[in-house]
Amino acid sequence: MKQILFPTDFSEAANTAFIYALRFADSFNAQLVILHVYDLPIVETPSMPETTAEIFDIVEMNQFESFRDELPKLHSIAESRNLGHVQMRNILLYGDLVYNINKVCSEEEIDMVVMGTKGASGLKETFIGSVTASVIANVKVPVLGIPVEAEYHPIKSIAFTTQYKDKDNDSLKRALDIADKFGARVQCIYIKNPDDPSDLEEKINEWKAYYRGRNIDFFNIAGDHIEQTLLDFIENQHVDLLVMRTHKRGFFEGLFHRSLTKKMAYHSKVPLLVYHED
Repeated sequence: MKQILFPTDFSEAANTAFIYALRFADSFNAQLVILHVYDLPIVETPSMPETTAEIFDIVEMNQFESFRDELPKLHSIAESRNLGHVQMRNILLYGDLVYNINKVCSEEEIDMVVMGTKGASGLKETFIGSVTASVIANVKVPVLGIPVEAEYHPIKSIAFTTQYKDKDNDSLKRALDIADKFGARVQCIYIKNPDDPSDLEEKINEWKAYYRGRNIDFFNIAGDHIEQTLLDFIENQHVDLLVMRTHKRGFFEGLFHRSLTKKMAYHSKVPLLVYHED
């Protein structure tokens, strides 16, 4: 992991995520790319085209000055955490956020996106806001979403959800790499269901044998409600980071469903790292 992208709107949620971005960049000796994306205003066609150009010029200048003024605040946060040595560089773009994140990820060979999540606009009962959900759904590199309520503390317990599919191994190995960097233990969790294949127990034993000697535990839990069982596990195991793959769309989307209100107060404090199916 050499390049980490941190999109920011300089909000409280973004500043919370910045600390995680710094920690990951420091642990992997990676460069942190700070990205701010802004939109130009919608202007009805004026009688004088020069007027529109002037408006856009003013907006661009204001955005540039705002970006320039906010960056020292981020450097101050880094210094206060003894992370001022982390390499950082800045990019300012206008247009669609997801498009520009994809553009930067491709051009800069980004390995991970770290961004804050907000529960604004009536979405407080969801784990992440619609913007981050859109980034997770449309950006190909791994995305680490940090809820605004999260307070950084050392990552010691990482939960990895699995169905013991061969494709899960790539993501699990990457989760173990993160665990090694942070001195954390991976809790590999599978939630049983009546439709489990007959050879599942054999597959589980294969995984245990393959990962013998690694800092990993395996939990196979029965639960009628997958999402609720997972939320209980996160709380009981004091999980600091939840890692998932998007291969099972229904399960993935279920975590962001608004009906999960009872446990979401706790869940909203747990960062989520999403790997995408290749």
